[in-house]
Amino acid sequence: MSQPPGAAAPPAPRVLVADDHPLWLAALERDLAARGVDIVGTAVDGPAAVRRTRAARPDVLVLDLNLPGMRGDEVCRALGDVPTRVLILSASGEQHDVLAAIKAGATGYLVKSASPAEILDAVLATARGEAVFTPGLAGLVLGEFRRMGAAPEPASGGPARSRPIPQLTARETEILRLVATGMGSKEIAAQLVLSHRTVQNHVQNTLGKLHLHNRVELVRFALAHGLEDDDPAGA
Repeated sequence: MSQPPGAAAPPAPRVLVADDHPLWLAALERDLAARGVDIVGTAVDGPAAVRRTRAARPDVLVLDLNLPGMRGDEVCRALGDVPTRVLILSASGEQHDVLAAIKAGATGYLVKSASPAEILDAVLATARGEAVFTPGLAGLVLGEFRRMGAAPEPASGGPARSRPIPQLTARETEILRLVATGMGSKEIAAQLVLSHRTVQNHVQNTLGKLHLHNRVELVRFALAHGLEDDDPAGA
């Protein structure tokens, strides 16, 4: 969505790039910087990626999966409560690699065959808190979350069904239900006849109220509360 007349452009995201292939690292750093991204540092191994992310606190860490010293999923876990969002950029599109990274806390996963424009779009979307996946991988991740959400709960003996979320408004709950189906902000905006920015604001408010960090965690939360199966009629 274009900026309203007179509105200030959003600040460029601060990005750290971690990859152990020097030519790829240099090309990625150059391409992102040329498109206005603020590159705050680079790393060539896992431990350095953790140290420099903790020190710089970038908006996004663009992270290779197979780094020396620590794998990408290990880097994600080591970052703990650091608010930086992680976009995995890997040569591998294997199911076990994708799921390991997302379960460890990565916000999105893109394979390196993506074009420079697709990588830039993914970085910008990740900075906004959106989950970004190479086509075909989103369904894989959502399917795994559905499987996890359908597992019996020790306290109730069965999957959750539409448990109320009192801290959310009706609109926030409606948008959360659509997030759980795998829809992006633009698709949700079109379905609900809202602006893209309004949907993003509702998503950010929901993240804050639920003390979550990104859309991947929102999907987990929504599935755990049975929201994906709600009937949207009357919403």
